[in-house]
Amino acid sequence: MHALPMIILSVLVAAAAPARAASIAAQVVDESGSPLAFAVVHVAPLAGQVLPAPAEAVVDQQDREFLPYVTAIQAGSAISFPNNDAIRHQVYSFSPAKSFELPLYKGNPHRPVAFEQPGVVALGCNIHDWMNAFVFVSATPWFAVTDASGKARLEGLPAGDYRIQVWHPKQQGEPAETAQALSLTAEGQGELRFAVSRKSLLRPWRAPTALKTAGY
Repeated sequence: MHALPMIILSVLVAAAAPARAASIAAQVVDESGSPLAFAVVHVAPLAGQVLPAPAEAVVDQQDREFLPYVTAIQAGSAISFPNNDAIRHQVYSFSPAKSFELPLYKGNPHRPVAFEQPGVVALGCNIHDWMNAFVFVSATPWFAVTDASGKARLEGLPAGDYRIQVWHPKQQGEPAETAQALSLTAEGQGELRFAVSRKSLLRPWRAPTALKTAGY
């Protein structure tokens, strides 16, 4: 039996001197050392409450794909789902954190969808089975999604004690299994390393250009 491949996350914590607030620069790579996109790095304080900061994000529909593949927002925020294809889509989710359905439409639906509860929301399209994406709803405002280079940066963290976790669509097991605690000061530095087992998706995400090449 082959061992499960691992995702390695290296985190460097640096102080933002002018505002005396810490920042986290994260690098996420897979078992071969290649950068891993679409990983959500999220931070929660070990003490105290965090007030919601409602905002609005956009998950587009282009070339019969959701863009971006992974979106991270704070609980209480809303997402618009414009359809920029010439065909109709029907967006839905059956996830416990948010269940909803937008009837078959082109252009813009009537109103954004609010995501009130923290958790992971899987998106799909009732018309095109291959379309899928994820919304990570965070309980705090400190989160970031890694880019194509596997990097993400979190800014403006006040001094305090935190719990840091990583979530990815290919992750096997729960993020809490590899969570670590970190104490931040306004001028402190630190490093964290996460090792997370991967699992295969039923259908890996394909870029819109790849769909065109495949004839969809």
